[in-house]
Amino acid sequence: MTIGEAWLERVRRLEPGCFALVMATGIVSIDAGQHALPRLARALFAFNLAAYAWLLALTVLRLARFRREVVADFTDPSRGAGFLTLAAATCVLGSQCVMVAALPALAAGLAVAGAALWLALIYLFFAATITARFKPGFTRSINGGWLVAVVATQALSALLTLVAASRADPDRLQFVALCLYMLGAALYLLIITLVVYRMVFFPLRAREFTPPYWIDMGALAVTTLAGSLIVLHAPAGGTLAELLPFVKGFTLFFWATASWWIPLLVILELWRHVWRHVPLRYETDDWDIVFPIGMYTVGTFELAHALHADFLLAIPAAGVYASLAAWLLVALIGLRRLYRKGLRHGTHPSH
Repeated sequence: MTIGEAWLERVRRLEPGCFALVMATGIVSIDAGQHALPRLARALFAFNLAAYAWLLALTVLRLARFRREVVADFTDPSRGAGFLTLAAATCVLGSQCVMVAALPALAAGLAVAGAALWLALIYLFFAATITARFKPGFTRSINGGWLVAVVATQALSALLTLVAASRADPDRLQFVALCLYMLGAALYLLIITLVVYRMVFFPLRAREFTPPYWIDMGALAVTTLAGSLIVLHAPAGGTLAELLPFVKGFTLFFWATASWWIPLLVILELWRHVWRHVPLRYETDDWDIVFPIGMYTVGTFELAHALHADFLLAIPAAGVYASLAAWLLVALIGLRRLYRKGLRHGTHPSH
């Protein structure tokens, strides 16, 4: 197999959730920026721009050359939701343009692109899932990856709130952001019921407890961020101001639930790797672990300011190092795997 054929094969097998890398890098960058690490935050931002452009090019190439595989992935209930990482990543990158780099025009452009991607992907995914002629069954279909629908919705809400804050007439965008926040909350309550039902009442093998289950917590963390930003950037009067007490309480509710998930997910991760001896190896989905850790830290930071609860700042002060360590660990494991693959192809060009 030539180098060109090897690359095309990788494009053909590109994971639907590959943009989780951009989501994870973006939120860790914002995390670093919140904790007096501006150079690191900007370096991660530059890396994220390159990663987003590269993955977008590969996705377009895959759609052009391997449309059948793309359609098969999109209509597979266990994989289709992964495509929503494109919408979520676009919005997280847009939030970086506001919170890390002062690029308001780019942030506005990414908000438009993120909204268009969200509209197209979320409706197409649910329509394809509902109308599919072949359905593999409940346990093989539902997993934590479905909650990317919530992540994409709340990431768009957060970006619209940030973009609206720099405008002279923010009311309409703020109202849309609030509606998206409510919609994301409703989607979480609906989907998490199915996910927990699958986890509790059906056998779950250690190999089936995959990284996307961390989105059980990550979706709550990004909901916390979206709600906190709505509170922080709310106008002094008007409809939005009247709803602030409800938004504050609802946001705290989701943050508390996210906090509850963390010990359970750690226990299940130990059960998977220590007790059941599932080997540690790089998967694209590993970024689904980094993103929730970083998002919980960023969400808690903004919540502390929104509720004037300074005692909560101790959590992100430590969490920033946990998110950076998780990002670095996954990146190093991924580079190691890429290096070994390169050696194999270089040593055995005929295979």
